[in-house]
Amino acid sequence: MAHSFRFLEDIAVADIAFEAEGDSALELFQAATDALLETLADPSTVAMTWERDIEHAAMGLDELLFEWLSDLVYWKDAAGVVFHDADLSVVHDGIRWKLMAVLRGAPVDQTTQTLRNDVKGVTKHLYEVTQQGVRWYAKVVVDV
Repeated sequence: MAHSFRFLEDIAVADIAFEAEGDSALELFQAATDALLETLADPSTVAMTWERDIEHAAMGLDELLFEWLSDLVYWKDAAGVVFHDADLSVVHDGIRWKLMAVLRGAPVDQTTQTLRNDVKGVTKHLYEVTQQGVRWYAKVVVDV
């Protein structure tokens, strides 16, 4: 499976925008997660001393991705952490989409981590999740 993301320099001047894509819903979530983690800090500089299990369910994949990315911003603020990685599972039970995740990171430490942006929230501006054939795409703008 392949997934990717790229930052969109010409979309939002005061915010950060990115596109994510993947060969499956799971790959799309992984790409979007990677993009948001990279926006916050260099994950390779973040230890794994903090861990949280997270579950969400939603009728639409677009709603589920929005909730998940917003949750990352919430935990960044509520626990004062940045993230190393996340193990994800995304499934559709015929009715609802479900996400199960283990999010790992460490408290913010300017002496050991390469910190990048203090994301305030995920916006609905230009937000979209689409599927073309078997490939999934998302466009996300975050407020910094």
